[in-house]
Amino acid sequence: MKHPFYDLDIPNEGSLHSMDNERDACGVGFVANIHGMRSRDILDLAISGVCNVQHRGAVDADRVTGDGAGVLTQIPHKIFQPFIDEMHFELDHPMDLAVGVFFMPEDPTERMKIHLLAEGLLRNREIQVIGWRDVPVNPNELGYKARKTMPMIQHLLVARPEGLDDNPFERQLYLIRREMRLKARIHKLADFYIASFSHRTMVYKALLLPSSLQKFYTDLQSDDYETSLAVFHQRFSTNTFPTWALSHPFRTLAHNGEINTVRGNRNWLNSRASDFENVVWEGEEQLLKELITKGQSDSASLDAALDLLIQSGRDPVHALAMLVPSAYGIDPATSADLKAFYEYHECFSEPWDGPAALVLTNGLSVVASLDRNGLRPSRWKMTTDGIFALGSEVGIVPIDDAKILRKGRLAPGEMLEIDTLHGRVRFNDEIKADLASRKPYGEWLKNRTSLTTLAPEVPTGDLDVLSLSQKQAAFGYTKEEIDMSFTPVLAKGEEATYSMGDDVALSVLSTRPRLLTAYFRQLFAQVTNPPIDPIRERAVMSLDVVLGYQRNWLDQTP
Repeated sequence: MKHPFYDLDIPNEGSLHSMDNERDACGVGFVANIHGMRSRDILDLAISGVCNVQHRGAVDADRVTGDGAGVLTQIPHKIFQPFIDEMHFELDHPMDLAVGVFFMPEDPTERMKIHLLAEGLLRNREIQVIGWRDVPVNPNELGYKARKTMPMIQHLLVARPEGLDDNPFERQLYLIRREMRLKARIHKLADFYIASFSHRTMVYKALLLPSSLQKFYTDLQSDDYETSLAVFHQRFSTNTFPTWALSHPFRTLAHNGEINTVRGNRNWLNSRASDFENVVWEGEEQLLKELITKGQSDSASLDAALDLLIQSGRDPVHALAMLVPSAYGIDPATSADLKAFYEYHECFSEPWDGPAALVLTNGLSVVASLDRNGLRPSRWKMTTDGIFALGSEVGIVPIDDAKILRKGRLAPGEMLEIDTLHGRVRFNDEIKADLASRKPYGEWLKNRTSLTTLAPEVPTGDLDVLSLSQKQAAFGYTKEEIDMSFTPVLAKGEEATYSMGDDVALSVLSTRPRLLTAYFRQLFAQVTNPPIDPIRERAVMSLDVVLGYQRNWLDQTP
């Protein structure tokens, strides 16, 4: 049988499997040296990995234009040294270099305006500009549509100010990125996109097929390209149209799946921005607003949330566990301390619900996780020579089986971490035990009140049918609701399940009086997931609701 995209012969004769049932989804993974040793080999393994998940992306009718692929690595300092020398600049240490990856407009005048804005903001923060580097690329590797929309890709090289530590330097770069977006909107500058701006990591991504990634970016062909970690991704666009900016990886995240709660997540995040407060952002809080903008994908939105949490002081495992919690309600393996950790964060942070397989890095460690439903694959291998590889499928990263020390897969809600700074691998139980012990979450939760304990006793005696029917009419209950919704709830403690068809007029157009709640409609996912059923899926769902004032998202207090 011929594959509809690539004309490959797929052996299927005599099999009961129907190729019509095949479905593609994003391919994601990472490769890391556990001990933080940088080498060209890590990049080669990552490039092989992303090429081997090419079937998980989409391709245009021209058979060349893909819907996005890329790698996120540590900054390869040797690549940039010739340019730094050419600029007659000297760095005290390679880690004093920071690189911004800019997707710029073709118009030279507009590009110059963006240069002036960036350089002015950097001067204001006493960060010295080394220069703008035109990224060497080969557009012949792109399809027609990708070439037509291709941005001018430039690197902005800057130097760390004297006396500024690693994390404060990263935060200054983050604030410049935020300030550039806000100022560009005010001054009506041409559209541009900052794929990354960091002294630890950088992104190479494009609107192409994975097999063209290394050919397009000639930097990726250099033997001097050394890194100890690399996150890779091949995109399959499920809820946004493919563009250069929406290709993965993002600044911290690569993601396979969908965030089906994303509209609520975006609204909640933007609504609480006025309450953001942390000592590291003192006087800069206005730059943390409008994190989520129109046109962002679900992955880009989650990346923005994770980026802020990490820059505010949470490490990647804490940020990910906070936003994408595991199912803890009825799991007997969940300790009381870990349950308290999740219940505490539930008081001021909503879950970003999948299905999702996530890979996250801050340039020092790599974290991988599945959401609590676990409907995306994530398989890993660890070798005797310190290589750890994880991907959407078994075997996509070419590793000699003779070197395999350990292998496995992530289960629903599980995570693992490769800490290259300390040369260690941490798995789910160790990570979660550490998170649960960081603060006295159980003590802090004693300030909550359970409304269940305050429920009044049900009065006994004769039922006043007239009074009851008057109240039902006053509050807008119909016979259909009482028969089809209330009766199953009262009789069995279950929500009724019946046809989702609804021919009732929209409340705003109805001539009948309607309840306020009837003016709101539930929005279902845009993908082919079934509607949430908290009764049949009680292992991962809960009907508990947390009410009350939501605390500062960027801090931890009782």
